[in-house]
Amino acid sequence: MPSPLLRALSGHRILIVGDVMLDRYLIGQVHRISPEAPVPVVLHQDTYDRLGGAANVALNIAALGSKAVLCSVIGQDAEGSVLGNMLPQHGISDAGLLKVATRKTTAKMRILGNHQQMLRIDVEDTHALTREEESAFLEQVLPLLHLPDLKAVIFQDYNKGVLTPFVIRTLLGVCRERAIFTAVDPKKANFFTYQGVDLFKPNLKEMRDSAPFGVSAHLPSLMEADQFLRERLHHRLTMITLSEKGLFLTDAPQQGRIYPTIPRHVADVSGAGDTVISIATLALAAGLPLDATALLSNLAGGQVCEFSGVVPVDFAILERELKEQGT
Repeated sequence: MPSPLLRALSGHRILIVGDVMLDRYLIGQVHRISPEAPVPVVLHQDTYDRLGGAANVALNIAALGSKAVLCSVIGQDAEGSVLGNMLPQHGISDAGLLKVATRKTTAKMRILGNHQQMLRIDVEDTHALTREEESAFLEQVLPLLHLPDLKAVIFQDYNKGVLTPFVIRTLLGVCRERAIFTAVDPKKANFFTYQGVDLFKPNLKEMRDSAPFGVSAHLPSLMEADQFLRERLHHRLTMITLSEKGLFLTDAPQQGRIYPTIPRHVADVSGAGDTVISIATLALAAGLPLDATALLSNLAGGQVCEFSGVVPVDFAILERELKEQGT
């Protein structure tokens, strides 16, 4: 039977709102250099697709035993069809997914030769939703905030245009009225738009990019950053992820601590932030204490860095590592 901490993460309905991506990997071998240009020739062997961005957050929520409802805007294109078809295969609801003919589905195509990434090709639109698209998207998402068993809403912002200031303020307003727990993984463009959110989770680079002073991975500096955020956002909890140094977490000004993580063999950091916001939201919305939330977040975020490409947390590995921690 799973530990009480893991049992607390399961059985919740979570809405994930934000920018989705299709992560495509083209795999092959390199044996020669092209005679046409000084570039390697990759002999293609396999192609596989993974859910990225907000869709990877939904995948993590499902992997932890809860119900994920994905809300985003994609194109009426081949990549959108692939992404849409993958959702039910992973138990993710597409009830909040809007398809727009004039918008491209974000796709990141990585070409790998001899297990090394050689090139990445991005196909995307990053302009903000139009007023008409905002209205259509909100018309699809707002009824979902009235689901009787909705536990939390995660805003996963990649600056791809879905989370406009109007969309953010509208959804946060309804969440506050209904006392729904809210969490955000921010990016710079809308960094200070998430007024009154419950959990605000930037990483250290995003914090440095948005503060008018230097921020380091030391407790006094992080508490200063927390105070700076609180004066502008009036939120409840701050989590700042610190890569290999763990994370900073606090629920009150001039408090908090750095929670170190265990050493890892890092293969790929892609998607680690998606995993951390997923597990931290589930833990906090379920009422787990900060120490337990930090432990789970560090273990899950570190775990996915040991695998190549964007992958969700593995429940069995997380359970084993919790036991190794004596929890």
